[in-house]
Amino acid sequence: MSDLSRSDLLAPDTHMGAVTLRVADLETMTAYYRDAVRLTVLADVAGTVTLGRGPKPIVILEHAPELRHATPHQAGLFHTAVLFETEADLAASVYEIAQRHPGTFTGSADHLVSKAFYFTDPEGNGVELYWDRDRAEWSWTHGRVEMNNLFLDPNNYLRDHLDPVALAAAEERPASVGHVHLCVGDLPSARSFYVDQLGFETTAEWQGQALFVSAGKYHHHMAMNTWNSAGAGRRRATLGLGLVRIKLPSDDDLGALGERLTRHHVPVADDGQTVRFEDPWANRIEISAKP
Repeated sequence: MSDLSRSDLLAPDTHMGAVTLRVADLETMTAYYRDAVRLTVLADVAGTVTLGRGPKPIVILEHAPELRHATPHQAGLFHTAVLFETEADLAASVYEIAQRHPGTFTGSADHLVSKAFYFTDPEGNGVELYWDRDRAEWSWTHGRVEMNNLFLDPNNYLRDHLDPVALAAAEERPASVGHVHLCVGDLPSARSFYVDQLGFETTAEWQGQALFVSAGKYHHHMAMNTWNSAGAGRRRATLGLGLVRIKLPSDDDLGALGERLTRHHVPVADDGQTVRFEDPWANRIEISAKP
């Protein structure tokens, strides 16, 4: 059974959009996402650099040198997860980071639904690069998807999947934001906001410390954990996460969301094209309909 009635759920074809990061050193951060993650600069205007693949933006860097770094236990971004369509594409980006920024690697895992590699960018923002197994291979029990943290050897992975063609043309091959993982103060408040009010469905929970939610039975579009941030309150203005974007299939879906948030007394800014609001920890969310 789902957590909510069908009319209160986000549309099945919901996807994540670009994540905005506020950065102190725009040049260094641009180089990391361009040269190591192998994204393409799509726009560079007035202190804001947009990077992505093809026409699809993935990371937007806003120069904000006046801000300080967040404290280790503050709510905010745990990681931005970039989804690749093939294992060769994933291997190409993992290889480039290993060559250019080997010290930013923090781990890897086979999650059963996906294979993932984890990094920390030069300003401490988490980055996940991953590939999904076919949905037919995912296992569901009572509405929850089976995930795990199995050992994944990065050297063996590169040996098995690194392809010269994918490596040479990495920037031309598709990728997108697959999910966004946040640090929050407590899970009951996260569930109340992201499930009961926003309209995601719970897909997994991890030892009472992490919650995974999605639309349309994806393994997760968003996750929230308290591993470093238990008890955290609302964020101050800091470097790091600036904005999480979510894309809905239609204007009707966007209108229904705005009405639902208003019904739950969530303060929103709604201009008819985007709905903007904050979660309980002042993480900023922007939702729009796909063009």
